[in-house]
Amino acid sequence: MENTWTTIARLVSRLEEHSTLPREQRILLQLLKIQEEAGEVAEAVIGAMGQNPRKGYSHTWDEVEAEVCDVIVTGMVALARMNADAPGVFARHLERIRRRDLGEAAPIASQ
Repeated sequence: MENTWTTIARLVSRLEEHSTLPREQRILLQLLKIQEEAGEVAEAVIGAMGQNPRKGYSHTWDEVEAEVCDVIVTGMVALARMNADAPGVFARHLERIRRRDLGEAAPIASQ
C-alpha cells in the first residue's frame, strides 16, 4: 500500500497541473474545499438520522464515515499545497496535541 503522504503528494500534483490560477488562489480554493466537504458530512449525518422530512433516511453511517474521510484527505491536500513539508508540519502539530491533551512528555531522543 502506498504511503499516505505519497498519495497526497500525487493528488496535489494532479491538482496543480490542472489549475492555471495563481498559487494564492489555488490555496484559497483548496481551503474552501474543506468547508464544502464538511457540509457534505453534515448532509450525510442529517440523512443518516432521517431528519430531512423531504428526503427521510437518505444516507447510511458508512456514507458519513466516507464523507469524514473526504474532509481529512481534503485537509491534508490543503496542507500539502500550502507547505512542501506537510508531513513534518502535521507530525509536529500532532506531537503538540499529544503532549497538551494526553499529558505525555516529549519522547526522549535516542542516543
